[in-house]
Amino acid sequence: MRAVVQRVKSARVTVADRVVGEIDHGLLVLLGVAESDGHADVAYLARKLLGLRVFDDPAGKMNLSVQERGGAVLIVSQFTLCGDTRRGRRPSYDAAAPPEVARPIYEALVDEVRRSGVRVATGEFQAMMDVASVNDGPVTLLLDSEKRF
Repeated sequence: MRAVVQRVKSARVTVADRVVGEIDHGLLVLLGVAESDGHADVAYLARKLLGLRVFDDPAGKMNLSVQERGGAVLIVSQFTLCGDTRRGRRPSYDAAAPPEVARPIYEALVDEVRRSGVRVATGEFQAMMDVASVNDGPVTLLLDSEKRF
């Protein structure tokens, strides 16, 4: 799984002018599911998202997690994160999981993060979405479950 994680002051996902997911301060997670991903990838990414110390403590140091800060997480599926751009100008999406494989893995991550007690909002799987965010910092990180070892 690949994720672009942004610390945000707010984020919103709309589909056909209808808000489907929205958070105030927290993390915006753009998530790509690869065909090789499974439960171990879900567990790893959930732990990482919940444990990232990217929010300021009272001394102004990035020392708090989204849980400790009382923030929320907006998780948006984005298969293009699995695109391979090494050859030519058109990305190859061969490594991306097909929707019938990606959806349950995406939903498992959403459920795993929710189980922690953090409020989770989502986009709409396989929909054309507009994602708007107000980045905080900005703080942007890349996570890749393939690189966890």
